[in-house]
This record gives sequence, structure tokens and C-alpha cells, in this order.
Amino acid sequence: MKYWKIITALSFFIINFSFGQNSLILENVRLIDGNGGTPIENTSILIKNDKISKIGKTISDKTAKRINLKGKTIIPALISAHSHVGTLKGKTTVPENYTEENILSQLKKYQDYGVLNVMSMGTDRPLLFESGLREKSAKGEIDGARIHSAGYGFGVTDGAPPLDFAMDKVFRPSSVNQIPAQMDSLKNINAELVKIWVDDFNGKFKKKISPEIYKAIITEAHKRNLRVAAHVYYLSDLKQLVEDGIDVIGHSVRSEVIDDVTLAKMKAQNIVYIPTLSLDEYAYVYTKKPEWVDNEFFKKSLEPGVYEMITSEKYQNEIKNSPNYNLNIKAFETAKQNLKKVYDSGILVAMGTDSGAMPLRAQGFSEHLELQLMTESGLTPIQAITVATKNSAKALKIDKDFGTIEVGKMADFIILNSNLTENIKNTRDIFSVYKAGKEVSKGPLAK
Repeated sequence: MKYWKIITALSFFIINFSFGQNSLILENVRLIDGNGGTPIENTSILIKNDKISKIGKTISDKTAKRINLKGKTIIPALISAHSHVGTLKGKTTVPENYTEENILSQLKKYQDYGVLNVMSMGTDRPLLFESGLREKSAKGEIDGARIHSAGYGFGVTDGAPPLDFAMDKVFRPSSVNQIPAQMDSLKNINAELVKIWVDDFNGKFKKKISPEIYKAIITEAHKRNLRVAAHVYYLSDLKQLVEDGIDVIGHSVRSEVIDDVTLAKMKAQNIVYIPTLSLDEYAYVYTKKPEWVDNEFFKKSLEPGVYEMITSEKYQNEIKNSPNYNLNIKAFETAKQNLKKVYDSGILVAMGTDSGAMPLRAQGFSEHLELQLMTESGLTPIQAITVATKNSAKALKIDKDFGTIEVGKMADFIILNSNLTENIKNTRDIFSVYKAGKEVSKGPLAK
């Protein structure tokens, strides 16, 4: 009995010593917690292992390591509710690019930019599920952002999404009878969303997926407790999708401003809206020289060869002379108007960028640009951060553990050198990135 007490006491000491070694206090930091309130000045945060343990002006813990962050700002890690992982490499988006090495490299890139959860929206391939990469990612067994997956999306034969963007695994049912089995296959790989493309890409394709087909997709998904996210462009399609029970709108409506009746229905049905503004700006912005184009924070996010492509006179002239040039500019402005209307209507707006879908949509930088574009649309910096953290976590149904800096939640956050309430671009001034309580990056510009 005596020896048992000694062993128990020793075990208790070892366990507590080990826990103490994993305790960290961040002191004197400006806290923007993701809930949308006023920043808390000169506060402290206690991290134990991978969770936030305590937040307050003074925290006593003799075993904890202390870091003084006077003058710095802490925000929750960013979350992208609409991205693509694995198919982009260099200036190509092809099936051959989809390797474990490429997936891991891109997840690491997102992490360097402070994006620690990403939803890969309908363009994944069997490798992701056969390799167990997604499960390892969720458990923190691999470096980089945690990857979420919508599996293989739904489109239409000879239409959207375009096959030449590594979309050969997308389901393209010609009959509603095909859909139950296809939906079962998504359930079997534990898809977290179902993606559908409802668009003709500004008339590029002669047909779109029919309402009969996508209504059946929504119905079959809901039977299996799966939500459906739609790629849309036209207001007419949005209205029909709302009537048919869509859950998530994966892009801005860009054809015209959304009417108040439709907004009211979207709010009543708890539909999530993901504006992907950066996608629309990328469609035309390189005909001029954006103020960030020569910034290293941007250039580090690009795949090899892309910078040379977008800054070439040949490329710039091709874009300026394309038949959709003026339409793309108008679409971007309409998208910004719709974001503000949707947000002011009380609809849940989440952040997504479509980054990784093609070479222009740079992974990591796009998420920071999206924050800037949200503020240019009329949101405050604090509102934009809430959209990109708390709201995105809600959209992905991971808000129990992620999205805000609160006691009991995962210690995923970015420490910034500057105050983003003065300028949203200060999210790019990264001091360090923490994932599950451990520093994992000094940002993309670290040597």
C-alpha cells in the first residue's frame, strides 16, 4: 500500500509537470475574439495543451511560459468555407497534379497565411479518402490547415463545371434515377457538404443543370443529412434554389441586385452566403497594376510561373480585349452590393474565395484580399474578421471547437504586429500563427 501511494504521487507529479510544460500565457495583447465586439486591450490568454484555458487581465500560473505581446493583436485563425486543394500546380489545373505531396504543400501554404480550416468544394479525388489524409488532418497528425471535403460535386454533361479544370470526377447525372446511388457514394466517404454547379459561365455553355436534377440532388442529400452548396451567378437561379431548399450559396449573385423578398426567404431558411469577391476581382484586375501585385506577401502565394503570366503585356491585353471584360467589372460591383445587402439582412455570411481552383486564385493571399474587399463593400474590419472566423466555422459546422478565441475552444489564432481595426490590410502583418496551441509558422515571409 505504501509503495502504491508513492507511485500514485509520483505519477501525479509527472502528469502535472508535463501539463505545466504545455502551458503558455500570452500577455498584454489586443484581443479580437471573433465575436464582433470591441477589441479587448492589454489582456492575457492562458493556453493549456491545445485549448484556450483562461482569458483575463492577470493570470496566475507558475508553470506556464509567458510571452509579452505588448502592441500586438491576436485574432482567430481564418477559415475558408470555399476553396480547392490539390489540383493546382504551376499554371495548370489537371488531374495529374492531385498528389499527396501537392495536397500537403498547399495545406502548409494555407497555414503560413493563418488559414487553418479549408473546405475543398467538390473537386476532390479518391486519393484524399483512400490515403486517410483528411482524417490525419483532422487529428492534427499532419502539418498545415485541416482539410474538409465536399467530395465529388454535381454538374452537367457538356457544361459546368468545365472538364479542363480537373473536374472529371464530378457527377453529371442525366436522370434523377442516377442520383440516389451517387449520393450514397458521397455519404460513404463522409462528405461534409454536397456541391452543385448551377451556371453557364456567362454563356460559355449551352446548358445548365436543370431544376429537376438539382431539386432531386437537394432532396436526396437532405434524406442523408447532407447540406447542399450551390455555385450560382444569376438571380433567377438563386430564387429557384431557395424554393427548392438549398442550404449554402457558394458564390455571389452577380447578375443583378438581390430583391428584399428573396433575402427574407434566405434568412427564414437559414441559408449561408459565401461571396467569394476575390474571384470576381481576379477576373479583370490584372489589366491594371493592383497595389498589391508586387508585394511579397502576394507573390509568395503564387504557383511558379503565375506572376510572370499575370504581369505580361500579352496576358493583360487578352483580358482587356475579352468579350466579358466590362461584364466582369460590373459583376464584381454587383457582388459587392449584394454582400452588403445580404449581411445587413441578417443572413449568415461566411468567407470563401475559390482559391486553388485555378492559377489566378492564389491560396492564402486570396483570403486576406477577401477581407479587404469585404470592407470595401461596407463591412467594418471587425465584421469582416467575424465573417472569416466565427461565421465560417458555423457554416462548416465546426464552431464548437473553432472560429473564436474563447475558453474551451481550440487555440488556433494569428498574432499580428499591427492593429487591423485601423486598416484591414494589417492582417497581412503576421507575427506568428498558432495551431492547437503550438506555433506553426511565422507567416509566409519568414526566412
